[in-house]
Amino acid sequence: MIFEIKIPSPGESITEVEIGKWLVEDGTFVNKDQEIAEIESDKATLSLTATSSGTIKILLKEGERVAVGTVVCTVDGEKSIQDAESASILLNRNPVSLPEEEASLSNVKTSSITSESKTESSTSKSGHVKITPAAKAVMEEAGLTLEDVLSGLRRITRKDVESVIVAPAILSSEHTVEISRELDRTAMSPLRRKLSQRLVAVKNETAMLTTFNEIDMSQLMELRKKYQQPFLEKFGFKLGFMSFFTKAVSIALSEHPAVNSMIDGDEILTPRYHDIGIAVQTPKGLMVPVIRNAETKQIEAIEREIKELAEKARDKKLTVQEMTGGTFTITNGGVFGSLMSTPILNPPQSAILGMHSIKERPVAVDGKVEIRPMMYVALSYDHRVIDGKDSVGFLVKVKELIEDPAKLLFNGKSPEKILLGL
Repeated sequence: MIFEIKIPSPGESITEVEIGKWLVEDGTFVNKDQEIAEIESDKATLSLTATSSGTIKILLKEGERVAVGTVVCTVDGEKSIQDAESASILLNRNPVSLPEEEASLSNVKTSSITSESKTESSTSKSGHVKITPAAKAVMEEAGLTLEDVLSGLRRITRKDVESVIVAPAILSSEHTVEISRELDRTAMSPLRRKLSQRLVAVKNETAMLTTFNEIDMSQLMELRKKYQQPFLEKFGFKLGFMSFFTKAVSIALSEHPAVNSMIDGDEILTPRYHDIGIAVQTPKGLMVPVIRNAETKQIEAIEREIKELAEKARDKKLTVQEMTGGTFTITNGGVFGSLMSTPILNPPQSAILGMHSIKERPVAVDGKVEIRPMMYVALSYDHRVIDGKDSVGFLVKVKELIEDPAKLLFNGKSPEKILLGL
């Protein structure tokens, strides 16, 4: 039976995609649910999987743009059944042993013979070389004997001789610098093209400003160190910093709702919910999966969701729905060593928080100089929507919450004030 594999719809607004890369070769056997290709849209890179096991026939080349629903390949399930039956017959045959006097000649090349299938063949301690059923079948087809195969393995080729001649020359010139004037030219993916258009639009169409502050990470780092092992044992994954910042951002957005706003024509929309986008770097570029209704979630739930979405992003399994609808974004350049930067807005959002690397620096504490782990944070915002008071107040609130993590439990309020009813 021939199964057709079509381009699935990545999202409602997407009608066309590009064949990014075939992960299998034409005519090879594929298993059901195996990833066979990457398809790229202007919003995400998604995986195409086989709907059945069988031999694949590729109909479209890499780089071709096709409409959603187009048949890109077929899988011949009937052929896979025949191959499986043939393999079963071959596996029932007894392996042939090599005479002991010939086994010594082939010991050097055993790895070449067994490279076809590490799990199917091995060399016994008695010195006999076993032949895999697949190798035996190929030999019978070609009319080859064991001596023919071993002679072929012992043959010295021109490439072998040239490698011996070239080796001393490489050693003698190891300190020379090779000069190259070559250029690599690579087509931009649909995702990269769309991203470039959006970035230019942000620069040209918004009044973007950035305000900075610094955070003493001492208390949060101590809390994380103290409870990392119990947290890991209970929930099965490690505790990071991003979940604390996401919770802090949500509380700060509640106090400064303008930072959660966006322009829609001549109106300003201010959602009462907080859908926080978390920027994740992937081999295909930056992806921003969204933590929805962050205001309703505690640290454990946020950390779990961040972990799951980040894994899906790196495995190219994020859906368009998981990346749309954010009201605010957090990006962490610190994981790459960035000390300070100006993050760029993620339209149509009006603000983005940039985290950076933690560095020990001398700071004044109660009139004394102390070495503390400090992080610079940056808030880029659209000044058309957000005034300086809200932008600075928002960042100060995030700083306050991270420097005193206990306040995260009480929606930003001091535990002492709650105790006293203030």
